Amino acid sequence: MRKNLRYLLLAICAMTLTFAQAQNLQSVKNKAHQNLLAKQTNIQDQIKAEKTQELATSLYEEEEPEPDIYEEGWESGLVNPFSKDDVPNRKVIDVTGYVMPLSNFRVSSHYGYRPRFRRVHKGIDLACPMGDTVRAVYSGKVRLTKYERGGFGFYVIVRHENGLETVYGHLSKFLVQPNQYVKAGTPIALSGSTGRSTGPHLHLETRYMGYAINPEAIFDFENRTAHTDSYTFNKANYSESRSYSPGTKYTSARNYSKKHGRSGRKSGYSRSARSTHKVRSGESLSSIAQRNGTTVARLKRINGIKGNSIQAGKVIKVK
Repeated sequence: MRKNLRYLLLAICAMTLTFAQAQNLQSVKNKAHQNLLAKQTNIQDQIKAEKTQELATSLYEEEEPEPDIYEEGWESGLVNPFSKDDVPNRKVIDVTGYVMPLSNFRVSSHYGYRPRFRRVHKGIDLACPMGDTVRAVYSGKVRLTKYERGGFGFYVIVRHENGLETVYGHLSKFLVQPNQYVKAGTPIALSGSTGRSTGPHLHLETRYMGYAINPEAIFDFENRTAHTDSYTFNKANYSESRSYSPGTKYTSARNYSKKHGRSGRKSGYSRSARSTHKVRSGESLSSIAQRNGTTVARLKRINGIKGNSIQAGKVIKVK
């Protein structure tokens, strides 16, 4: 009897131990499974972050620049009729009377050298929806409407009355023909992603007698305006942009003061109690905004200004 009872107790202990071990094993398995899922989640998130960064880089900064159609294109002789020997070292160009090429855009890639490809991106890329209306920046005559599979896709070149030429690339449809006269703001094409492109955008170039000027030397795309009423082309610095952000207003003020024969201290372009400003010839909303530590949008709002131009002699509020 005692022997049987001992066996029964041993059997119960064995069952209890087995159950406890099983529970512990299951707990270990569950914990390991959760750890594995957590690691997989982190890996997936990391992959997504890396892919997103890689895509953003390839689309906007590291995308291989288009060949220079004025020099390298398969019809470069036709595209670039200018002789470098005829190009002056310096030329003042009237850049008033412009219209932004798109109504809905953001800058996705700037002008400049791409070390990875050892090539200069000679324009600015404006990301936009597919099929948006592309408009002539200035008045002038359409010189070319062409297609280049390895670069610009469908593109338009317009020669303007102020001596500039603008190039519009990666279009989906032409709305004009060569030799057609267009006014600033005239629809000339629809945006697209033809040629060497990974998404819908407009590649815009501003050229003077074949030289690819940095568009941001002429336009402040963030505020949809021109920096000044005139742009001085110079062979030594045409590839540089201009910045009139508040952070650089003091440098710009000093340069402006030197040009007008005034000392920076007396020019009145640093922050002061001055609440109004009389517009001088050659000034723009952008230049006035930067010299007074404000923005174009604020100037337009407090003065009830609808467009982007400002008349010389007009007194406006700056604070």
